[in-house]
Amino acid sequence: MRIPPPGLTTGVEGATSVECVTVIVTESLSKRYPRVTALDRLSVDIAPGVTGLVGANGAGKSTLIKILLGLAPATEGTAHVLGLDVTKDGGTIRERVGYMPEHDCLPPDVSATEFVVHMARMSGLPPTAARERTADTLRHVGLYEERYRPIGGYSTGMKQRVKLAQALVHDPQLVFLDEPTNGLDPVGRDEMLGLIRRVHTDFGISVLVTSHLLGELERTCDHVVVIDGGKLLRSSSTDEFTKATASLAVEVTDTDAHPDGTEALRAALAAAGAVVSTGGPGTEGFASPGHVLFVEAAGEQTYDLVRDTVAGLGLGLVRMEQRRHQIAEVFRDADARTGAQAEGNGPVERDAERPAAVGGGNGA
Repeated sequence: MRIPPPGLTTGVEGATSVECVTVIVTESLSKRYPRVTALDRLSVDIAPGVTGLVGANGAGKSTLIKILLGLAPATEGTAHVLGLDVTKDGGTIRERVGYMPEHDCLPPDVSATEFVVHMARMSGLPPTAARERTADTLRHVGLYEERYRPIGGYSTGMKQRVKLAQALVHDPQLVFLDEPTNGLDPVGRDEMLGLIRRVHTDFGISVLVTSHLLGELERTCDHVVVIDGGKLLRSSSTDEFTKATASLAVEVTDTDAHPDGTEALRAALAAAGAVVSTGGPGTEGFASPGHVLFVEAAGEQTYDLVRDTVAGLGLGLVRMEQRRHQIAEVFRDADARTGAQAEGNGPVERDAERPAAVGGGNGA
């Protein structure tokens, strides 16, 4: 039995269609502890789709999820999930939302089937439906063949899949996934990210996924919310974060004639009138970041100039591509502004306007 898409309405008076409105709204949301401010006047709108919540450890991601689930009170501000007030409707929210916690919470002496059936029953499914949904969900996450083995014998990746399955088994309209790739190797991480993407594309379930690994969210999410120290740094579509810049990233090989091919190319391009810089932010993903040139693109002729210059020098062209922004640059820019403020160069400017709603999901 295929996992069906969620219903379009919440069935609660005053809550409207999930597919055409924001699924999460916070307004000046703060959470303060005696010595720490976990969230600081956070205002953000999140629409259906796959949304990444990114921030360093301690940025306030887990605190926000606890508040959105109605498990922890906010110090001030408001929050709504699926049109429901977290302070009044926590129980209803938890019926309609799936949650995959970051920490290991699985009993080692029961099977995946037993555990997920138990969670389905706790969510209100009758016994037969709980067993059927459990089988379907474990098949979806790739654990069907191992479903009767005790969880204590599972690998880390298999345990993460069990946690994902229990978050999906009751057919939620929205799932919160807290650091779902923690402890996974690169292959396991890619497989988990693929599963997360399919949660929305195949079943229409909206996803809020937290991570401190920026590259994961760039590849998986439609939209990204960046927080740091409990404050909102930026909220926009992934495409907007990673839009192309007006520069070419060029990587070349060295030769016997030019032991430092990068420097030889830089000098030749500069002599031809091109604006060239080396290395620095934006070189992530290159084989040799120190051997990357950024060439300001003045049009198609810049591509021709780089190609002809590389050929004239007898160098090997490893890569030439239009450089794209990376989400990491948001943090670098924030750190730079914070440093300027600390040096007395004026306060950090933040947009006083409410951030625009994060756009709706559009598939893979």
